[in-house]
Amino acid sequence: MRSGPVLIGFDGTSAAEQALREAAELLAPRPALVVVVVEPDRAFTAVLGPILTANIPATTTEIRTAVEVEQKTIDEAKRLAGKGAAMAQEAGFPAEGLAVADDASVAGTLVRLAEKRNAQSIVLGHHRYGALSEIVLGSTARDVIKRAPCPVLVVRESDEPKNR
Repeated sequence: MRSGPVLIGFDGTSAAEQALREAAELLAPRPALVVVVVEPDRAFTAVLGPILTANIPATTTEIRTAVEVEQKTIDEAKRLAGKGAAMAQEAGFPAEGLAVADDASVAGTLVRLAEKRNAQSIVLGHHRYGALSEIVLGSTARDVIKRAPCPVLVVRESDEPKNR
């Protein structure tokens, strides 16, 4: 039996919030770890990508801007993890938040953390982006299900939010 926390992948969307609430109905009061995954270097790519693609050397100001944007992205992830942990606590989980910057995919990061923390389960929200989402799971959910060392709960985003 796995003794670690319920690992909740959280991105602040309504699907993630709904998954968190519904998971609490099933799994609380087990401890939870609310995880926000940040893909590092996205700010550098956004700020410096066009410059480097054009083979123009980046200036100190452009590099500084990229560093500042990267730091703001990490700070926002920490804030979002705290918000998710507070929501999880309100829903009945003893919870903590964790922001992780990882070069792996979001799915790979969640699976690695589940292994490392001996997670009891992984919880994910499934976004409804269109008709195709009715047929297939999103790539993150699909990859987590394939690779997870524990049960995975995927909560599909409803058309109408539940009032709780």
